[in-house]
Amino acid sequence: MIKSLAEYEKCLDEVVADEQTIHHSVFIEKSAEVIFAEENGVVIGFALFFHNFSTFVGRKGLYIEDLYIIPKKRGLGHGKAILKHLAKIAVERNCGRMEWICLDWNAPALKVYRSIGAIPMDEWTIQRLSEDALKKFANN
Repeated sequence: MIKSLAEYEKCLDEVVADEQTIHHSVFIEKSAEVIFAEENGVVIGFALFFHNFSTFVGRKGLYIEDLYIIPKKRGLGHGKAILKHLAKIAVERNCGRMEWICLDWNAPALKVYRSIGAIPMDEWTIQRLSEDALKKFANN
């Protein structure tokens, strides 16, 4: 499903992780958590998330790295149900907020996010050091 997500997001060439790497990172190292959406025992989607921390709020938050529903099951409320489940987890764990990013062209997802009360953080930009840039910067 990760490759399907990357294909949908038009960045399939960026996927370097394989099943073993993901399994080790999530289930052995516990770097993140994952929940699955199922219908009649068949996985139709997932969300991968982890905790971050807000110095402004003074509490941890829940960050959603990925949220994916297979194409034929989109628009049926499964994504919203996953978001609601994650919101409950965040509240149970005393998180101060829940955050995620969304591609600006993903209008269906943005519509869902507005409907649940999420607000865009337009004044912020995402900054990233990829692995090569990270190593180069760290070692200079």
